[in-house]
Amino acid sequence: MALIVRDYDEAIAWFTGVLGFTLVEDSYQPEQDKRWVVVAPPGAGENGASILLARAATPEQARFIGDQAAGRVFLFLRTDDFWRDYRAFTANGVRFVREPAEQPYGMVAVFEDLYGNRWDLIGPA
Repeated sequence: MALIVRDYDEAIAWFTGVLGFTLVEDSYQPEQDKRWVVVAPPGAGENGASILLARAATPEQARFIGDQAAGRVFLFLRTDDFWRDYRAFTANGVRFVREPAEQPYGMVAVFEDLYGNRWDLIGPA
């Protein structure tokens, strides 16, 4: 999955420093004058989910930074310890826009990434 970002380095710093993601790849693509930057959540492993951090290349693309889903949640981060990650994210300054709630499928809270995209943090029941 690709996530449009304003700047590679600020996005890398936020995903790795705040959410604890791993930087999987950061390689320059000279033919397109861009970088191929991939991050993955902890425990994703070699074949797990990852995100391509794609810097906006045009003003049209830049308009969608932080609003790739029209204000809806469109990213889901599953955790094996909801409260551990909720507390760690909160301590790292992550902005939760919907507080934790118990649902039939588990605990869930909605947070925003550094650009305002909304994510569900989900701890299965």
